[in-house]
Amino acid sequence: MTLSFMDAGVLIQVVRGNEAISETTLDVIYAADRKLASSFYLMLEVLPKSQFNKRTDEIEFYQSYSTLVSVWATDWEAIHKEAERQARLYGLNAMDALHIAAALSVGADEFVTVEREGKSLFRTPDIRIVSVYLTSHL
Repeated sequence: MTLSFMDAGVLIQVVRGNEAISETTLDVIYAADRKLASSFYLMLEVLPKSQFNKRTDEIEFYQSYSTLVSVWATDWEAIHKEAERQARLYGLNAMDALHIAAALSVGADEFVTVEREGKSLFRTPDIRIVSVYLTSHL
């Protein structure tokens, strides 16, 4: 069983992406051989803005997604320390560094993103980064 941490963009693609990428992304999320890990930071990135804009379908999806999560990252001190390290060593932006650090804190096997290879996320050697666009790797 693979423990996967989804990037915010993956969730956003489900509700705002074109039909093909939404289906592919849902297939990744609901894969039978996958357990999901997440953190407060991910929900903070996607849920409040949807609530503010009253996007009911998005709100329902994000809340539903949170019930699928088996492992929640909660060691805030370790996450913050590792996020700073990720940002400093690999040039990650703040949210990406927090997401990577949260994934590492729970021992996730992979970090799933909609980013394409070549982006800063792919510089970290500490966790396998996979893109939903390269679904043969998932």
